[in-house]
Amino acid sequence: MKLTIDPERVLFSRDPMIYGHFLEHFDRQVYGGVYDPGNPLSDEDGFRTDVIEALKAINTPVIRWPGGCFVSAYHWKNGVGKDRVPSFDKAWRVEEPNSFGTDEFVKLCRKIGCEPYICTNAGTGTSEEMSDWVEYCNLPTEGEYAKKRIDGGNEAPYNVRYWSVGNENYLPGEMGSKTFDEWGRFVLESAKMMHRVDPSIELSAAAHADVDWCARLLKEAGKQLRWISLHDYMDPLWEVNAPAGYTACMARTTNLDDHVKKIRGLLTAFGLEKQIRIAYDEWNLRSWHHPHVNDAPIGSTEFLDARKEADDNSVYTTADAVFTGCFLNMCLKNADIVGMANYAPVVNTRGVIYTYDGGIVLRPTYHVFRMYTQLMGDTVVDGYEAEAPVKVMQDRTGKEIPVQLIDSAATIDSASGELCISLINKDPEEAQEITLRFPEAYAVRYAETLAGTNADDYNDVDRNDVVPYENTAAEGLSGQEITFTLPAHSVSVVRLNK
Repeated sequence: MKLTIDPERVLFSRDPMIYGHFLEHFDRQVYGGVYDPGNPLSDEDGFRTDVIEALKAINTPVIRWPGGCFVSAYHWKNGVGKDRVPSFDKAWRVEEPNSFGTDEFVKLCRKIGCEPYICTNAGTGTSEEMSDWVEYCNLPTEGEYAKKRIDGGNEAPYNVRYWSVGNENYLPGEMGSKTFDEWGRFVLESAKMMHRVDPSIELSAAAHADVDWCARLLKEAGKQLRWISLHDYMDPLWEVNAPAGYTACMARTTNLDDHVKKIRGLLTAFGLEKQIRIAYDEWNLRSWHHPHVNDAPIGSTEFLDARKEADDNSVYTTADAVFTGCFLNMCLKNADIVGMANYAPVVNTRGVIYTYDGGIVLRPTYHVFRMYTQLMGDTVVDGYEAEAPVKVMQDRTGKEIPVQLIDSAATIDSASGELCISLINKDPEEAQEITLRFPEAYAVRYAETLAGTNADDYNDVDRNDVVPYENTAAEGLSGQEITFTLPAHSVSVVRLNK
C-alpha cells in the first residue's frame, strides 16, 4: 500500500480529550477498582495508587462519571456530606453505599491530573437538582449547596467545566426515558437553570444519530449546548456473553464515522457546526454484560456473577487493541468536530485496566492509549491512501464485509515539529508492506509497534503477551519514499523528522 502524506496541508488541531475515559458505578469499576479503602495498594484517601499512576502514564485528559444507566436514578445529594446512607441502585439493582460521591470523584481527577466531566440525572431527576449540583461544585460560597461543600472540608470550588444532561434517555429501557418531543424542552429548561448558576460551564446532552431526536433537541436547546453526546458499542454482549472473534471485530471497523457524518450534517443544517462538537462519551468494541437486569431475583448469585464474566482478561486480545486504534484514528480524522471521546469504562468490566488485590493488569487497549497520547501529535495533516489491500471478512452474523486492511492517521507534534503517523494492519495472519511518500525527504527517528504472536494473545496476571516494542526495523529509514513492513494484527506509531 502507498500512503502519501503532506505535512504542509494542515487540516485541524485535535483536542486531547479524545483520549478520555469513563467510570460508572457498575460491578468493580468504582468499589474495588479505582476506590479500595483498606487495600495495601490504596492511599490514605482509599484510592488505588497503581491505578492512578497507570492513568497518569497515559495522560488521561478527562473522566466522565457517574454513568451511564446508573445516573438515571442517582441522586447526588446522597453521596456528599459526612453522614451518608446507602441507597438502592435501580439501574443495576444492587445497594449503593454512597461512600464514593462527588467529592471523591473530583479528588480522584485531581490526583490523576484530568478534568472531571459530570453526567446528570435526567431520568428520575429534575432540572433543579442538576443546577444544585453545579452550585455544589462551582459556586464559591453562595447558597445552600456551596456551603454544604465547604462544611464538608472543601472550601475552594471545584470549577467543574464539563456537564451532560442525561445519559441514554432515548432508550425505552432507560429510567426516565423521554420522547424526542419531551427531550428538547427538558434539556432547554435544565440548561437554563445550570447556566444561571455558572454561565461558563460547557453542556452536552444525550443524543444519537436519529433525525427526529436530534432535530428537536437542536431546535429547542441548541443555543445552550457546546457538545452533543454519542454512544457506541460494536460487539453487543448485553445478554449473551459470546465475544466476537478477531475477523468479526475487524468487520466492525468499516464506516466507523457513520454516526459522526449524520450528526455533522444535522449540526450544519441548524448552523451549529462551529458551536457544538461531538462528545463520543461512551464507546468500546465490547458492550458490557448484564443479563436479566430487569427480572432476575435481587441479590441472586447467578444474577451478579454474570457481570464478572466481563473481567475475563482472555477476552481482550489484539482484536480490541486494533479496533481501539482504528476508532482513535477516526476521531483524529474528524477532530474538527469530535472533541471528546470516553472509552467505557476505564477500570475492570471492559476497561483498559484490570485490578486484583495484588496489583493491576494493563490490557492491550491500555497500551494503544499510551502510544497515541505519548507518540501521536496534536495537529492533524492530510494523508491519501492508494492501492490499499482489502480482504473479505465475516461479521458475527456471517455477512461478508470487504475490510481495508491498513488504517492510518497523520499528525504533527507542534512541540518538536516531528511527523507522527499511526499505522494499523488489521490482517489476522499476514504482514503488510507500506510505502510512505512525502513532498521532501524524511527520516524515521522512532517507531513503536503493538502486536502479539497471534491474534488471540492477551495480557493477564501471569502473562504479558501484547505489549509495545521498539520497532528497530523501521528506524533509520529515510527518503521521499520509505517502505517497511507492518506485522499482522498490529498497531504502530512512526515518528519522523526532516
